[in-house]
Amino acid sequence: MKLIYRQMLGFFAVILTLIVIVGVLFINVTSRMLYTNTWKQLQSYSDSLIEDSMRYDTATQQFEGFTTVPLENNAQLLQRQNVHFTIYSAKDKVIYSSSNYSAVLTSADWKKLKAGKTIHKMEDRLSRPTNQQQSSKKPKKSSSTKSSSRPLMTDVLRPYFYKGKLVAVVSIGSFVSDIQGNMQQIRSNLWIAFVISSLIALVLSYLLARSTTRRIDKMRSATHQIAQGNYNVHLAVQGSDELSDLSTDFNKMADSLQESQEEIKRQEERRRQFMADAAHEMRTPLTTINGLLEGLAYDAIPEEDKANSIKLMQNDTKRLIRLVNDNLDYEKIRTNQISMSRKVFNAADVLNNLSAQLGKKAATQGDVIEIETPSTVMTYADYDRFVQILFNIIQNAIQFTENGTITVTGRQTDTGSEFSIQDTGIGMTEDQVKNIWERFYKADRSRMNTKYGESGLGLAIVHQLVDLHGGTIKVDSESGKGTKFTVFFPDRDHAKHQSVE
Repeated sequence: MKLIYRQMLGFFAVILTLIVIVGVLFINVTSRMLYTNTWKQLQSYSDSLIEDSMRYDTATQQFEGFTTVPLENNAQLLQRQNVHFTIYSAKDKVIYSSSNYSAVLTSADWKKLKAGKTIHKMEDRLSRPTNQQQSSKKPKKSSSTKSSSRPLMTDVLRPYFYKGKLVAVVSIGSFVSDIQGNMQQIRSNLWIAFVISSLIALVLSYLLARSTTRRIDKMRSATHQIAQGNYNVHLAVQGSDELSDLSTDFNKMADSLQESQEEIKRQEERRRQFMADAAHEMRTPLTTINGLLEGLAYDAIPEEDKANSIKLMQNDTKRLIRLVNDNLDYEKIRTNQISMSRKVFNAADVLNNLSAQLGKKAATQGDVIEIETPSTVMTYADYDRFVQILFNIIQNAIQFTENGTITVTGRQTDTGSEFSIQDTGIGMTEDQVKNIWERFYKADRSRMNTKYGESGLGLAIVHQLVDLHGGTIKVDSESGKGTKFTVFFPDRDHAKHQSVE
């Protein structure tokens, strides 16, 4: 069964159950109300009868009985309304009856009446001949005492006292058929209302179920589009129910998939570019090496040029090794395959050594490396990886600076050590700054063939290594004015990663 039909059935069952419960309660309440109103009306009739017909001696203030004329007049009026009454004496004798039949008062009834309680009988079939009939017939003959039947009636038995003494009991009642007729009309109206309500409930159930399944259908359609590779799809969020929460989560998932897809495309583009760059970088030294080897093999190179040829082959071989090592290092760092052996050392000595090591390379670009650091900058890091980080950043500054100055500073802080490398090179735009940590990215495509930073992996490796130290690295750059890298290494107490000794 489809969800919409199951929901329709559920909604319809709930609504129908409520209608039935309300209908039953309404019938019960209405029935009780009809009887209660009838009893109140009968009580008022009874009180009027007693007030109009009661006789008592004004001199002795004694109860004498009832006047017949008012009783007969009231009897005629009440009979037109299908109301019948009987007046009993305190000794269970019929004083007056508006009909040939009267209710039978049991001993339990008399006990309650003498206590001053009014008795309501919802349905009463009991009857007996009046006192006139009893006096005209012999009581011992079964034919004379046989009770006659009458239609079902509802009665009110009401006691009356005079100076604290029970003087009369009035049994007054009307046909139950009158009340049942009203109830039947109410039931008929309720059945009509029930049928109409059921039809409305059916339509309402369909609308409610459809509103839910329509939203699910939209989710299913959107999921189908996702499965087809279209991640640029969003669901409208309406309200704050569970389906709205699901729509919100679905939109977040779609955004995440879209970002992942775009990132995959970017990485794939960079991978293809890297492969093309790597092939180009490898082809040139390999062609040079192959040509020189053929020249040496066929003795085509003069003796005085052989040493220079061998040196060229060594330089190109180192270049190839550097390209391969950079890629291998990045993969090892990315997959957490390297071990860190951190210790405390004086980083000022490292900066001075790097200045001497890279001084010649800087000179070929017309650059000058300046070291501004105190004699002692104690740093907690893996020594070899620290050298690799600073080496790559300074080398990157040399690559993009011509006839400028590269300033390297170091200082001790309360929680670690901080180093900055400031150059006066070509700088970078905001978009380039956002992407320099990406693998295979090159900020300046025109420099891709230089012998420094060929692979576009240097800064990506630097960022990964700094993260492994629990440190931070940030870059500030302005196109045409230079770039500044700032690297922070936490001390032993604040390091995020435990060293592996």
